[in-house]
Amino acid sequence: MAERRLLVLFGSQTGTAQDTAERIGREARRRHLWCRVEALDNCDVANLIHEPLVVFVCATTGQGDPTDNMKMFWRFLFRKNLPAGSLCQLDYAVLGLGDSSYPKFNFVAKKLHKRLLQLGGNPLLPVALGDDQHDLGPDAVVDPWLVALWDKILALYPLPPGLEIISPNVCLPPKYTLHYLPEDSPHPDRDLLQPPAPQATPCELQPFAARVVSNQRVTAPSHFQDVRLIEFDIAGSGITFSAGDVVMIQPQNCPEDVQQFCQLLCLEPHRCFVLEPTEPGTSLPPLLPQPCTIQYLVTHYLDISCVPRRSFFELLAYFSTSELEREKLQEFNSAQGQEELYSYCNRPRRTTLEVMWDFPHTTCSIPADYLLDLIPRIRPRAFSIASSMLAHPERMQILVAVVRYKTRLSKPRHGLCSTWLASLNPEQGDVRVPLWVKKGGMKFPADPATPVIMIGPGTGVAPFRAAIQERVALGCRGNCLFFGCRHKSKDFYCRTEWEELVTKGLLTLFTAFSRDQEEKVYVQHRIRENGRLIWELLSSGNAHVYLAG
Repeated sequence: MAERRLLVLFGSQTGTAQDTAERIGREARRRHLWCRVEALDNCDVANLIHEPLVVFVCATTGQGDPTDNMKMFWRFLFRKNLPAGSLCQLDYAVLGLGDSSYPKFNFVAKKLHKRLLQLGGNPLLPVALGDDQHDLGPDAVVDPWLVALWDKILALYPLPPGLEIISPNVCLPPKYTLHYLPEDSPHPDRDLLQPPAPQATPCELQPFAARVVSNQRVTAPSHFQDVRLIEFDIAGSGITFSAGDVVMIQPQNCPEDVQQFCQLLCLEPHRCFVLEPTEPGTSLPPLLPQPCTIQYLVTHYLDISCVPRRSFFELLAYFSTSELEREKLQEFNSAQGQEELYSYCNRPRRTTLEVMWDFPHTTCSIPADYLLDLIPRIRPRAFSIASSMLAHPERMQILVAVVRYKTRLSKPRHGLCSTWLASLNPEQGDVRVPLWVKKGGMKFPADPATPVIMIGPGTGVAPFRAAIQERVALGCRGNCLFFGCRHKSKDFYCRTEWEELVTKGLLTLFTAFSRDQEEKVYVQHRIRENGRLIWELLSSGNAHVYLAG
């Protein structure tokens, strides 16, 4: 009998595609299929020729681009020299997750499906195109598509004699088991955020612990928005960057939330544990040290402030000792309950921790082994770098708007990363932030004679500050910046710096302060007023235009 094995590969940016891929993995285990779930870039693409059955779950980012964790796979798959029939033994299915309000809706899934066909793959089903804009979200497409997929797979790989599909009423074993070490074990996480000995260039799996040099509020105290200019010391990190590049920052949960979470689940923060995979072949989470403390796990790894997904409620229902709570959780996991789940969770941006408060009987019954199945890891956040190494060697600066807003919930919502960054005070000792750099989408002209028109309202000006510093240091003169904010006196970021450059003839600056007069004035009004100059720069100067929000 053919080997009953399934490979589920995902390309995910925000975690939705990964969550869906994990769901397919769970459903495969219920059908007794041996199943691996991996990011596309973690799989050896050359081995695809030996895989009998693969499901691809792909999100699309930006302007129809593949996600960060499938870029190498994408490049390999579209190599011109791949033979036409190289995947002729492969049965496959492609599930796309996108948003139809974007022009290149599910572009990656459509293109992947087409390319696998060209290489001789056999599609089990037409490509599925999940849509965030649908009233029920992507699940409106995903749910029926999965029913059809399992019918096809079980026709090809019937259940072995004597086995039945494991009922949805039965909770599957956790991905890992948590083995507590004796109470007197030495504490492992004292030195986890010390600057690493420089080996390779810092990356997600090996970030650099950069010291915070300064953390300065750049908006007036009376202004509603708190915006920070934060400077890091990156000496000895091996990090290099140029204008337009992006710094990735790994945030952490605030101590109050960590304490509440441990109290709710009756966890002892200082207990040490090691993780063991339940199934052979499952790799350990790469960003968790072994051994580890509960405190470290909850502070640095579990995203307890994210809005929980449907799969969270599905798993939570298994642990409920209260009939009332269990019924509600099951309703939130049903297809019919998606609208109510949206109103309860997504619309008010209710966090995982707050949901746990709402289901106290269930929460105190969650086995620690299931924490990593239940709660996703904290994702890194991207910020445009707002300085140039030519102006500030061994330093890096970012401009951060602290995210804070109201929903119908009484407590204001806070952005996890921006709130954490704003709280860091370098005057209170050695404060460090794990970071690494990624190439950005903006490339500035190599020819110093090419003029540059930059349109950067609000914190959108960050990458242009880096570009202007870089270009000024290289002696490029044609720098034209359109900057917009609410009030000249309250949120005119880097004002002194711009005015000095204007005085020296190194920058042409146009400003729009939308609330400083009766009529609102935005950058587009200033662009229209200076249409002649812009046209001159474009037509005879071959200027490049950049826009950042």
